[in-house]
Amino acid sequence: MKKLVAIVLFLQIFIPTQLSAQFKLMRFDEDYAAYKDSAKTFYNSIKYIPVTENNNYLSLGGEARLEFVDFNNEDWGRSGIGSNPFLIQRYNIHADLHLGSRVRIFGQVRSAWENGRKNGPRPIDEDHLNIQNLFIDVDILKNDKEKLTVRAGRQELDYGSGRLISVREGPNLRLYFDGVKFMYKRGNFRSDAFMMAASEISPGAFDNTSSKSINLWGSYNTLIIPRSGNLELYYLGIHRKDVRFEDGISDETRHTFGGRFWRYGGGFIYNFEAAYQFGNFNKGNISAWTASADIGYRFENVKGKPTINLRNDYISGDSNKGDGKLGTFNPLYPKGGYFGFNPQIGPVNLIDIHPYATVDLSEKITVQADVVFNWRYSTQDGIYRPSGTLNLPSSNSKKRYIGTAFLGSFNYKINKFLTFNTGIQYFNTGEFINEVIDNHKDGLFINSRIVFKF
Repeated sequence: MKKLVAIVLFLQIFIPTQLSAQFKLMRFDEDYAAYKDSAKTFYNSIKYIPVTENNNYLSLGGEARLEFVDFNNEDWGRSGIGSNPFLIQRYNIHADLHLGSRVRIFGQVRSAWENGRKNGPRPIDEDHLNIQNLFIDVDILKNDKEKLTVRAGRQELDYGSGRLISVREGPNLRLYFDGVKFMYKRGNFRSDAFMMAASEISPGAFDNTSSKSINLWGSYNTLIIPRSGNLELYYLGIHRKDVRFEDGISDETRHTFGGRFWRYGGGFIYNFEAAYQFGNFNKGNISAWTASADIGYRFENVKGKPTINLRNDYISGDSNKGDGKLGTFNPLYPKGGYFGFNPQIGPVNLIDIHPYATVDLSEKITVQADVVFNWRYSTQDGIYRPSGTLNLPSSNSKKRYIGTAFLGSFNYKINKFLTFNTGIQYFNTGEFINEVIDNHKDGLFINSRIVFKF
């Protein structure tokens, strides 16, 4: 905490407020070439550091994040822990070296810590020191009309709404992969093709281990249609060993074909997405699917620019356990908390109805309220976590309703470098949980997070 306070004081004193920070979810997407001729302030001097006279330059940046979390009745009382408050911290620092107009090298180191959790850190909480990104970009083709870049090394991935491939910003540990990616751009069209290897996370320093074999591959394609929306088409393939579904534990090879059509901004907004999966699991075939519709309206001319949305998701589960076929959808690498703050329910074997509303109380403050109604898609399958791992088996229950989540969040952009957000979720258990968990209890989740970026 003392470190964070010192950082905030340094920020307020030494960094001018008129600077135009341009922080992005993927820090390597930021471009500070325009800072070459900017005022020589301390901040500008670290965002553009000349290396030679040939437009070679180095840019530095980083992040400090502190979060307080309090789970009450985690897993709806099944674990019997009760109140479980703890702190998590994350620190990143990165360097972006541009060598001429066609080559750049990006490196980022992270450190993440957990303190006070009664049952110890989760796999998403702690990794004392690790290389998060370390890759080289080379522009094979670059002209006024098109560009083809190859990226090789350790890198983060994030596509679409984060439904299947996400960097996973919510949890303390962001995801990364080792591999190669080809990125092509021409006008309003963009296409990425990649082959990646995932890593096993260990909490110590530089002790994570790569799978050393390709277990994620695919292509993600985006076409921007002016005044209409954005069209995305993708193929994703994965191979995993010893994957556990309620239907059993086995190696899995799975292929996903999907599409998304979406539009954000003022007025009518929408996000439609559907995907189908096939492949092999436990000497049987896979046939799974998902479909989602999110429609809303943003009132641009109303004070606070309120937005109202209604979302509905259908995500398949296994409809006939033990028949040699697997109908359970695999969310691959989704962002955490995709259906709310609660990490107990993920996008597997699920039907949900999700109305929500957002309003800007000022230029710096935004609040949001959500209600999420959750059902099991199939009574032959259980509840899965956001990572896709089995949380609660069906236990032969015929009840579908899982429960209702009530959520509220508050986001305050203190300045261009510092943000604060807090959220609360109350989960009222439904018939399924009440039947299969003895002494079941409603869940309460509270978190508050302050983030500094430079």
